[in-house]
Amino acid sequence: MLVPQPQRTLQVKTAPKTQTLLEVRGLRKYFDVTRGLFASKKIVKAVDDVSFTVKQGETHGLVGESGCGKSTLGRTIVRIYSPTSGQVLYRDKDVFAIKNAADLKAYQKRVQMIFQDPYASLNPRLTIGEIIRESMDIHNIGTHADREVRVQELIRLVGLKPDHVRRFPHEFSGGQRQRISIARTLALDPEFIVCDEPISALDVSIQAQIINLLEDLRDTFGLSYLFIAHDLSMVKHISHRISVMYLGHIVETGESSLLYRSPLHPYSQALLSSVCVPDPVAASRKQRILLKGEIPTPINPPPGCPFYKRCRHGMEICTLEMPLLKEVQGREVACHLY
Repeated sequence: MLVPQPQRTLQVKTAPKTQTLLEVRGLRKYFDVTRGLFASKKIVKAVDDVSFTVKQGETHGLVGESGCGKSTLGRTIVRIYSPTSGQVLYRDKDVFAIKNAADLKAYQKRVQMIFQDPYASLNPRLTIGEIIRESMDIHNIGTHADREVRVQELIRLVGLKPDHVRRFPHEFSGGQRQRISIARTLALDPEFIVCDEPISALDVSIQAQIINLLEDLRDTFGLSYLFIAHDLSMVKHISHRISVMYLGHIVETGESSLLYRSPLHPYSQALLSSVCVPDPVAASRKQRILLKGEIPTPINPPPGCPFYKRCRHGMEICTLEMPLLKEVQGREVACHLY
């Protein structure tokens, strides 16, 4: 993996894919949006009882509609938000139980985040070199000279030029800014990175470059990703496993190829039916599943399955009981059909 000493040569590290690096258990994050002293209490259940695992060297994709809680989940994992309940275990240690400042700093060094908007996530008052070096200054890594060498190493690694360190963010394109964000993320030699829709704000021609860069970094340094995105074809390309999220809940989780070949949950089926196919003949044969009805509000949602009002297979039990994730045909599905 990337080492904090810039004078050492970068080595290729093959990460084992059998060891669990991060485990999320029953994670909940609620927001109180009540307005007024005498108003009835309103709670947004952004993340509601979510569980999954990410193995070392693995990319775990997370897909779903806007507002389903994907970004909130990622920000809770890196401790930008505090959870309402549940656990996040990193190397078998509960990260929300960390109280010591030094231990928290060590966790935040190992777990980093690439934010969605490369225009808003970079400080416009700092040069690119200062932006990348800032986290190393905070964690007191090496001498000032070591950090300068390290910045140059990272700039080259993400495909930018050495003289770019003296420029400001507004002088770069969206794709270049996202490369700068990736370099900043790698500065602390992380093991796990939450990628919060890192390509959604970029042109299609640039998206493939960023995806290829992330894949190369993962394979070279043994990184693990939680890759959050809307583009299902991109998620399939980069992910080993995929979780489909709907209104704060995981409704299906499985191997990438298996889930794309035969999705089981009605919501997963509808999402995948909307993916564009580059072959005109195959596209003409593809059956599009159109979802009807309105998306339920995440504020004090009713009991039962959150998807039942839009589901073509809705049953009476769906209005009464929340389906739990269960093992079905080699993956986990939360649906009363199975």
